[in-house]
Amino acid sequence: MRFVDEVEIRVKAGDGGDGAVAFRREKYRPRGGPSGGDGGDGGSVVFVADPQLTTLLDYRYQRELRAENGQPGQGNDRNGRKGEDLVLRVPVGTLFFDAESGELLCDLAEPDQVFVAAKGGKGGLGNMNFATPTRQAPDFAQPGKPGEERRLRLELKLLADVGLVGYPNAGKSTLISVISRARPKIADYPFTTLVPNLGVVAYKDFKSFVVADIPGLIEGAAEGVGLGHQFLRHVERCKVLVHLLDSQAPDQDPDRSLEKDYQVINRELARYSEELARRPQIVAVNKVETPEARQRAEAFRAWLAEREPEVEVFFLSAVTRAGVSELLDACARHLW
Repeated sequence: MRFVDEVEIRVKAGDGGDGAVAFRREKYRPRGGPSGGDGGDGGSVVFVADPQLTTLLDYRYQRELRAENGQPGQGNDRNGRKGEDLVLRVPVGTLFFDAESGELLCDLAEPDQVFVAAKGGKGGLGNMNFATPTRQAPDFAQPGKPGEERRLRLELKLLADVGLVGYPNAGKSTLISVISRARPKIADYPFTTLVPNLGVVAYKDFKSFVVADIPGLIEGAAEGVGLGHQFLRHVERCKVLVHLLDSQAPDQDPDRSLEKDYQVINRELARYSEELARRPQIVAVNKVETPEARQRAEAFRAWLAEREPEVEVFFLSAVTRAGVSELLDACARHLW
């Protein structure tokens, strides 16, 4: 299934039905009087957060959404039927913005949370409501009111506890496949991951937490280099970030180093959001299978300890699973 995390749609609630103008003309009822019923209310457009959904793909192809109109009133004091609400389901974590003003209207951050995006119009009153002792045969009724109409921009921010960030090919997809049942595409080239992946980690004592694997960042992402910042919104809700570094990257590119990679990624996070850059961060140096890689990792740990002594640094190999359990313990300490 394609991953879609931003769409623009137009919603239209149902119009209220018109009130009826009618009079009783029945045998043996000479004083029948007005009998026009009320129009039914229009249906509303309602969104519900569904934890089973992970994409806004359905709304990429269905941009116009309308609820049912209310039925007009009828004679013999019969009211029109109310229009059916249009109930639509979206992933948990969907934000609704007014497409014209940019105002945030609602954030469906909890399962089964409801947002009425457009309220149905009120049905008009029939002429039976306007009869008075001095006006016993009103020949008018109230028209139904139009339903609300608006353009919305839907933006999805996945709900995860831990977010994985780092350069392409740092091993984020391998790590999430090891610690959860997520099965992202894994290959030995950059930008293998093109969309965010979620995985549920079954931790100790029947506890669990959700990890998000975000497509890799590179220098210049703020200007659109690589995949840009387009997926960083999915780690904005995370309580802690795991910054994954590739200890073998300098072997392929002499201009790369663990120190430089660490600074580049944090700079790109800050350019996207200062708040995200201040989020608690755990540093994990991956691919420490060789003596050279281990030596680089030790030098990086000493370098970082001088500058940011509060940041935890772990060595691991996602392939052999060495050091993975210690990393998960560190994540759990930040979550509980």
